[in-house]
Amino acid sequence: MKAAIYQGAQRFEVKDIPRPQPGSGQLLVKINRSAICGTDVHAFMYDIAPAGSVIGHEIAGEVAEVGLDVEGWSVGDRLVAGGGDHPEGQQSPMRTDPRYNYRTMGFPGGATGGYAEYQLLPAWRPTRIPDNVPDAAAALTEPASVAVHALRRSAVKLGDTVVVLGAGPIGMLVTQAARAAGASRVIVSEPAPARAEAALRLGAFEVINPLEEDVVARVVELTDGHGAEVIFDCAGLNDTLDQAFDATRRDGQVVLVAVPWEPLAVDPVNWMGREVDFRVSFASLPEDWRIALDLLSSGRISAEALMSEASTIDLEDIQATFEGLMKPSSQLQVVIALE
Repeated sequence: MKAAIYQGAQRFEVKDIPRPQPGSGQLLVKINRSAICGTDVHAFMYDIAPAGSVIGHEIAGEVAEVGLDVEGWSVGDRLVAGGGDHPEGQQSPMRTDPRYNYRTMGFPGGATGGYAEYQLLPAWRPTRIPDNVPDAAAALTEPASVAVHALRRSAVKLGDTVVVLGAGPIGMLVTQAARAAGASRVIVSEPAPARAEAALRLGAFEVINPLEEDVVARVVELTDGHGAEVIFDCAGLNDTLDQAFDATRRDGQVVLVAVPWEPLAVDPVNWMGREVDFRVSFASLPEDWRIALDLLSSGRISAEALMSEASTIDLEDIQATFEGLMKPSSQLQVVIALE
């Protein structure tokens, strides 16, 4: 089977490797679509992915083979690679290790991820794709679950004004999840024209260009001088977290969704007098996957709106695509077609 092997030093090599065979309790999945995640771009950019590994975790595919002692799955069943509850004793260290550190420990997982034609999964882990959700949309279930998790950890209430800083794929999914959670208005900050237009199509009340306007001043103006109830930082840039705190109303909340890899500057004296709450949101739980699939199926989250004609690439294009994604970009979601 074809797979993109990470060689280290920001270099992939696409080559043939043996197709795995499912063992007891496992499914062999034929991957049809594999979305490129921002955490994978970080792993590439900072050269932290193990050399010789196949990364990627945002997949949609179908069962190719069923291992022994597997019930409830048949060849041809469509699935995403998460949403199942961990068996007792097999919970992820990400949720159980009291000193878990993403920077030093990374995501736990197997040797072969989603940038390949086939992947082995434990039979308890996947979730079926609803019939009305195409593979390209289903491949965004994992990032949609990240957005769902962020909203479920937040204090968003019916009728709130929410701000989303950054309209990359996660920011646009958070925008839609916030509307689904009851936010009356979602204000988005995004400089890239294509992403700004996409955010408006997805229901943003207004998009602020941070290169042309003072984000804090504009948010305060749009909220009658109070600030927003909840602000999600989905950019993680040097100034966005401080902007989030500064644009939040008294007793409001800031939720950090982006994963910054560099120190961020904040100036607490400007906003701590308003007693702003702060939460972080990281990855997702199985129930978030199931909620995300329901939102995709019902149309309350649109994956198609995150994609352009340039969104689908072949596996052979992965090196150039990752190099491009390391730079500031107006690109929307990128999905690898493996059919």
